[in-house]
Amino acid sequence: MADLEHPSTDAEHASSNSRLALLCLTALGVVYGDIGTSPLYAVRECFNGAHGVPVNAANVLGVLSLIVWTLIILVTLKYHLYVLQADNHGEGGILAMMALARGSGIRPNVQKVVLTLGLFGAALLYGDGMITPAISVLSAVEGLEVATPIFTPYVVPITVAILILLFVFQSRGTTRVGIVFGPILLLWFLFMAAIGARSVSHSPWVLAAFNPAHAIRFLVHNGFKGYLVLGAVFLVTTGGEALYADLGHFSELPIQIDWFSVAAPCLLLNYFGQGALLLRDPSSVDNPFFHLIPPWALYPGVVLATVATVIASQAVISGVFSLTRQAVQLGFLPRTRIIHTSSQTVGQIYVPSVNWMLLAATATLVIGFRRSTNLASAYGIAISITMIITTLLAYMVSRHVWHWRRGTALLVTGLFLTADLAFFGANTVKIIDGGWFPLLGAVAVATIFTTWKTGQSILTTLQREGSLPLQDFVDDLVRGHVTRVPGLAVFMSSEPGIMPSALLHNLRHNKVLHEQNIFVTVQTEDVPRIPDRERSVVDSFAPDFHILVLRYGFMEDPDIPAALAQVTDPRFNVPASMRTFLLSDNTLLHAKSGRLTPWRFYLFSFLYRNELRPTLFFKLPFNQVIEIGRQIQM
Repeated sequence: MADLEHPSTDAEHASSNSRLALLCLTALGVVYGDIGTSPLYAVRECFNGAHGVPVNAANVLGVLSLIVWTLIILVTLKYHLYVLQADNHGEGGILAMMALARGSGIRPNVQKVVLTLGLFGAALLYGDGMITPAISVLSAVEGLEVATPIFTPYVVPITVAILILLFVFQSRGTTRVGIVFGPILLLWFLFMAAIGARSVSHSPWVLAAFNPAHAIRFLVHNGFKGYLVLGAVFLVTTGGEALYADLGHFSELPIQIDWFSVAAPCLLLNYFGQGALLLRDPSSVDNPFFHLIPPWALYPGVVLATVATVIASQAVISGVFSLTRQAVQLGFLPRTRIIHTSSQTVGQIYVPSVNWMLLAATATLVIGFRRSTNLASAYGIAISITMIITTLLAYMVSRHVWHWRRGTALLVTGLFLTADLAFFGANTVKIIDGGWFPLLGAVAVATIFTTWKTGQSILTTLQREGSLPLQDFVDDLVRGHVTRVPGLAVFMSSEPGIMPSALLHNLRHNKVLHEQNIFVTVQTEDVPRIPDRERSVVDSFAPDFHILVLRYGFMEDPDIPAALAQVTDPRFNVPASMRTFLLSDNTLLHAKSGRLTPWRFYLFSFLYRNELRPTLFFKLPFNQVIEIGRQIQM
């Protein structure tokens, strides 16, 4: 019997290993595209950038040592061994961490701090979404100049054309091409490792940079100028946030396997290879990555680098789409059109409005800065602030979710925060050189976040002040005489128990009431997803009046007809064609003593007028919807 069972166990084990291998390959193409293209420009900027240092043996070993220990401390220890543990029911990302911290029972005043940090951190990631495609693709296309200067006038047009194609094809989704992302990125990492190892073999003593003493001597010897080089060294960590943000698409295990077995060794080999090349030929500092490539492989190398940067950009753009959906569901952005590009993969979505704004910003950056070295001066400041915020939020999670002792939490946070602040300080000089652009974008997004949330809160308060409790209104209604018509009326209500204005105006103008009436309130919880069995809560306070509360996670899209179909109460068993959805359509007017300042009111009003209609957002049948309008002074 044991012999019969053994093959089955081996087969299951082999199948499990195959699934894990496939998951690792797929994760490599999604998670590590951004950090995997950093070698295109990071080393170059340390020596040839705005705050570069001279190319000599001590500086090369010092910079390489800083790169090695930055990858160890910030990427390996902080993100892989610390931040990745802070999963919100399997989901990652700064908004998921914010929701996790806020739901841990902390004091209200601390919750406000957590909310502020989370929102500004999320806004900064929009800045990263603007600049990452620009610098990555531009760096790859500049490799053509190494082959021949003939391409120099065409670098910017070629880059803009590639970016336009990239954003145009976002609407098609990544399902069809996603399966090749992993193999291409694997080929890219192996290619980087091969050209790096080839160079290291000619100068193996460059490996002495593993000794952190070289980094310390570099900082001591170069003083403030050496400290500013940290702003360029920080470029090797770009994409570190993606490790955490992509946790919801892949579990922790494949992400870590990819890092320790493929990404980290290949990156280190390439960085050491560039350092070894600079020791032999300091004149290659203008573009050490492409000078590593043998002449016969240069054009294929440029093509492979371009494809890798497109994949990296694709991952960043998809991350911004997911962030937008989370912000909409949590009530920090107006409803917007979200298209699912895959029927199998929940996370693959397309947000048209965000897509075209990112294209406009990215193309503007390429045309305005023209060179990747100029863009590098703007790159890093936003991500360095995001990493500080992540460290602070992780402290809240360690204290209130993991229940670490205060001393332990402060020690770990202090170590990572020291590194974060050091890099932030070095990056602050980039603000005047272009770093203001992503910061300005982040401030604009954060302003939209807070204005929309505040405006919606005020609007809800005004609606509540002008409404009667639903129970009292229905009691009065039952005692009177109202014409009843067959069917089911579904009223959308922002708060359960409060009479929606659509009900009052429907009675006032149409003087009829349906046989069955449901008041639906949609609530978004601080968890990614809600099980179907916990989706709905029904409270019937009269035979023909019911309150239905539908709960969704911040990674889910509300579907009211589908939710109604899942409710087992026989009183809801009305044919779909007999349902009428009644919605309130408000016109906002600015009061002289309004609760919003004029500029904020007009911003909120603009967002309110242009948000996606509830019929589309809640997936209501358009030919069964009645919208009843009213004016509200704010």
